[in-house]
Amino acid sequence: MHLKLFLLLSILISGTTIIQAQQSASINGYITDSETGETLISANIGFQEINKGTASNTLGYFTLPNLKPGTYTLFCSYVGYRPFRQEITLEPGQNLRLDVELIPENVELDEIVVRSTREEEEQKNIGTIQVDTELIQELPSVFEADVFRSIQLLPGVKAASDFSSGLYIRGGSPDQTLILLDRTTVYNPSHFFGFFSTFNPDAIKDVRLYKGGYPAEFGGRLGSVLTIYNKDGNRNEMDGSATIGMLASRVSVEGPYKKGSWMVAARRSTLEPLLAGLRQNIDNIPSKFYFYDVNGKVNYDATPNDKLSLAFYAGQDQVVFPFADDAEFGLNYGNQTLSGNWTHIFSEKLFSNFVVTGSRYFNFPEFEFGGTTFTRANNIYDFSIKSDLEYLPGNNHQIKTGVWAGIFTNKLQDTFDGNDTFSSRIQNQYASAYVQDEWRPSDKWVFTPGVRFNYFSDGDYFKVEPRFSMEYRPTDRIRFQAAYGRYNQFLTLISNEAFSGFDVWLTSAEGVSPAYGDQFVLGAKTVPFTNYGLDIEVYYRSMEDLFELDPFLPDVAGLLYEDIFRVGDGSAYGLEVFFEKRAGDFTGFIGYTLGYTWRRFPGYNAEITEDGQTARFYPPKYDRRHDINVVGNYQLSNRWKFTASFNFASGQAYTEVLGRYAQFDLPFTNEDRNTFTVGKVNASRLPNYHRMDISFSRAGRFFDLGDSELQLQLINIYSRRNVWFYSFDFDENPVQVNEVNLLPILPSVSYTVKF
Repeated sequence: MHLKLFLLLSILISGTTIIQAQQSASINGYITDSETGETLISANIGFQEINKGTASNTLGYFTLPNLKPGTYTLFCSYVGYRPFRQEITLEPGQNLRLDVELIPENVELDEIVVRSTREEEEQKNIGTIQVDTELIQELPSVFEADVFRSIQLLPGVKAASDFSSGLYIRGGSPDQTLILLDRTTVYNPSHFFGFFSTFNPDAIKDVRLYKGGYPAEFGGRLGSVLTIYNKDGNRNEMDGSATIGMLASRVSVEGPYKKGSWMVAARRSTLEPLLAGLRQNIDNIPSKFYFYDVNGKVNYDATPNDKLSLAFYAGQDQVVFPFADDAEFGLNYGNQTLSGNWTHIFSEKLFSNFVVTGSRYFNFPEFEFGGTTFTRANNIYDFSIKSDLEYLPGNNHQIKTGVWAGIFTNKLQDTFDGNDTFSSRIQNQYASAYVQDEWRPSDKWVFTPGVRFNYFSDGDYFKVEPRFSMEYRPTDRIRFQAAYGRYNQFLTLISNEAFSGFDVWLTSAEGVSPAYGDQFVLGAKTVPFTNYGLDIEVYYRSMEDLFELDPFLPDVAGLLYEDIFRVGDGSAYGLEVFFEKRAGDFTGFIGYTLGYTWRRFPGYNAEITEDGQTARFYPPKYDRRHDINVVGNYQLSNRWKFTASFNFASGQAYTEVLGRYAQFDLPFTNEDRNTFTVGKVNASRLPNYHRMDISFSRAGRFFDLGDSELQLQLINIYSRRNVWFYSFDFDENPVQVNEVNLLPILPSVSYTVKF
């Protein structure tokens, strides 16, 4: 009897579900820029009459399934674009394909635009910030507009110095951030020894930073994720731009063809004439010093449901520097990436994306001294296949799942006077799979549980990473968020802050366990006033089994791979506040970070009476308690625009030199030896750092060829002599302490023509 009743109820429920599915309607499509046809990522779209909405994915695609038939007002909004509204009528069982084109706000229209609170609210997950690509080019920068320099102004992100574009995010070192260019890993994203990044601002359409607690679709790093997407190319008309700057010049061209679009952007340093002039009167000027990068992308619309793209990047730095009569230093390093992408819409409920990627990083430093040569050859080859699916089974669930598998090869070889001193070739297979479900049980709650599985062949490591986030929206203006995640990292970076071209990646292996850690994030987001936003987040993260080269080893020759490392741990916690004005003649933001970062490795800060393996916590160099960044952008007139940025940071940690002593009458030598003692590692602090940069830009015309922009900049306008580090002259008694300062006041000028 019970069985029959159960079967009857099952049939009734199934029948009701089928009838409802047959009667419900759906709408899907792509959201694009009306002028260029570029897809827009994370644009808001929904209906004003009902609390039903979503955001476009990383391909610009959206879907709203299981809708009741009827007439609705569809809205769509995106920062920097005019709101879109259109009345639509959905019939029972209808699947409406609607591609939405948004008009940029700088396009003159006669209509009066009224924005609702719902349209203003961005679909921002906890710990996630979208970087305005237009602001990247407007911000004052040291000779060259730079993505990473702009990111360093965000709360939770710290800069090591004026000469480093490295990203230190929520207590993590640069190698703890996964950097993806068109879904392809980039291993050393720097030019000019780390002075600025490899990403050409003319080629980029979207930059998104996941500072922590990132979702299950990403993995491989302990800290954060930075995703960068190149432009697809203008689908309506051919256009481009050319920029002449003091350090480098850029050119980009894009346009349509019958069933798609294309884009090419190139950049090259312009230092050669200056260096040639300096060589006439100054010794030891580099005989070769240049860098370049090239970005390209081709898109093909095979069908309305199938899109193909091929993207590539190539960049290189090369320098030859004579630093003595019989000594010369050379460096050649760079990156190459390639990605092929296929997007397919199976139905209004199922979306897929398939990617094949290839990435190479290389660096070849060479020292020649007195006829003796030291060389290093470091190559990374990373080939992978990715597949992601998005499935919407109903109104309350959005399921994402995918796999990522590849082969990672790391080659490292050192030679001295033609003889190998160290040689290593490690090839690993890696694989990961994830699944996550965005569940909306009501209009106020969103839960996103997920899990990621990782495998690394060298050491046969299998790791499980649970992820979870939640959101509570008591009103249209306020959101409370929380996130937790476990993360693993199989790589570590041996880097030099001053010269990033020497960076060497090493992997975990048998006997060298991957690092792991947990992250906890709490946040609140609100729209206090129209066109304003306020974000507050607190975080805590642990870092276990951190592995790095042992600095106390005198020589690694002949050692087993696992014996060249030391293992430690660490933690980081802090508070971040981000207040921004998003629209109007005046825009900008204020960011504040209160952060604490700790590390612990054997031999650091142990007492004399303690074992040499004793480890005590110490702050790494990039630890700073307070960071304040203020950025303002004001449209003075139709032609003139003013931009300013101010940064204040408490002093970085450093190790203080305490004194010097001399040893006399040493056995087997007639020389005296001077030695100095130091205090505890990073127990002292440099003076506070602060700097203000300003920029004026004037829009105009370059004859009849196109629009132009002249940009005038002053870096460090009041010439603050910020301390980089201290140097010590031990020939003086007492020892002479000297300040080595960062950038002085610097002017910069660039000229851009858009055609």
